Amino acid sequence: MNGTLRPAFDLAGTLDAISGFMYTYLLVALLIGVGLYFFIRTRALPLRLFKEAIRVVTEPPHEEGEVSSFRALMVSTASRVGVGNIAGVATAVTLGGAGSVFWMWVIATLGGASAFIESTLAQIYKKQGPHHSYGGPAYYIQMALKQNWLATLFASVLILTYMGGFNLLASFNVADAFTEYSWANEWTPWIVGAVLAVLMAGSIFGGTRRLTDVTALLVPVMAIIYLGVGLVVVALNYQNIPAMFSAIFSGAFDFPAIFGGFAGSAMMYGIKRGLYSNEAGVGSAPNAAASASVSHPAKQGLVQMLSVFIDTMVICTLTAFVVLSSGVGNDNGVTGAPLVKDAMATVLGQPVAQVFISVALFLFAFTTLVGNFYYAEVNFRFLLRNKNMKHWMLSIFRAVAALLVFAGALLKFEVAWNLGDILMGLMALINLPVIVILGNQAIRCANDYVAQRKAGLEPHFKASSIGLNPDELDFWKDDAPVAAEKTNA
Repeated sequence: MNGTLRPAFDLAGTLDAISGFMYTYLLVALLIGVGLYFFIRTRALPLRLFKEAIRVVTEPPHEEGEVSSFRALMVSTASRVGVGNIAGVATAVTLGGAGSVFWMWVIATLGGASAFIESTLAQIYKKQGPHHSYGGPAYYIQMALKQNWLATLFASVLILTYMGGFNLLASFNVADAFTEYSWANEWTPWIVGAVLAVLMAGSIFGGTRRLTDVTALLVPVMAIIYLGVGLVVVALNYQNIPAMFSAIFSGAFDFPAIFGGFAGSAMMYGIKRGLYSNEAGVGSAPNAAASASVSHPAKQGLVQMLSVFIDTMVICTLTAFVVLSSGVGNDNGVTGAPLVKDAMATVLGQPVAQVFISVALFLFAFTTLVGNFYYAEVNFRFLLRNKNMKHWMLSIFRAVAALLVFAGALLKFEVAWNLGDILMGLMALINLPVIVILGNQAIRCANDYVAQRKAGLEPHFKASSIGLNPDELDFWKDDAPVAAEKTNA
């Protein structure tokens, strides 16, 4: 040996390189291509049936005592609406420029069609559980494609993504926000992580019913408060609104800059943050969609499509508008949640803005942790094929989930974001080709729903009506109630 030391392994740099490759060469084409494909095949369904989606979400569960469309929506929205809506959007605007907002809109519009397809498939292939139905991509891969190995791979990657990467990231962002206080010290992340872990444990050890109770209460309340305060900030910075829209559209169509350095462009950051936030096509929301009790699979597809709109077109957009209308730049290197705090401080003042962002991040992160764990538990049950599930196994799984939340508070910025991006990308690389293969079933299901609505009926679904074998499914048998109910809608 010559006595020289080898350079330490650069984890952050390696993860950044992997993430850059995935989003530059693979996921951009897949996300836009699949979203555009389904947007055209469904004849602009996210726009055409938007009003119908709002109607459906208010319906009670089809079977009394089961999970309603609204509760399933709140679980998926809890996961979607999180730290990505605050810290992630601010990061995209900082690193990719104002034009990234436009590309988030594009991904959300196209992604609404993908979200409809995957959630409708989850409803078609859902399984009967002891308390409510359950399902998701692992289940429709296994039942429709008969590919057990691929279903197992997807379930494993989802657990790593949501209980691992995303929950680590959510915890990190909350801890990072609290380090801004003057009283913060080296123990602050440890304390924040411990509090989040304890609250997380209290929720998930109570079972599925407590999870849906928590999300159904917290998600609407926190979203309304955040939107209200954000709108006040934008309104009082009205003089900057024309320049804000000019920056969004000029940055979005600056193609020489985009193709000259795509990895750091507005398009790449808009797509990456849009995907991270609304998760359309990734295969996460179908796990919540399958739990809803509805008379027709397309109903929950429409509801999950609405969740994409709420997440990106409303909450993410408001965060971007708060930052861009404030006139606060990033010359001092501030990004993420601290940048949103500085933007709100232009109206609220630093002390109030700091407290508000900290509380908002805490609540968003907490509901995200709970929603993410629900997805992970559904897939953990799949891996054990339910009948082999022992109570102690689930207890250990839940304890590990709480410990990971604690560990996330101690991560570094670059490692946290890139780990989440890479794991989510792996899920999308599995789920997107699968829903393209199975997409015709969901499209035929949508056509069946629309035909019944046009006939003035309250839609009810039978698997045989779209050419599926009812004997291979737990639901949608031919002896199910017929669509004979007239509707006033």
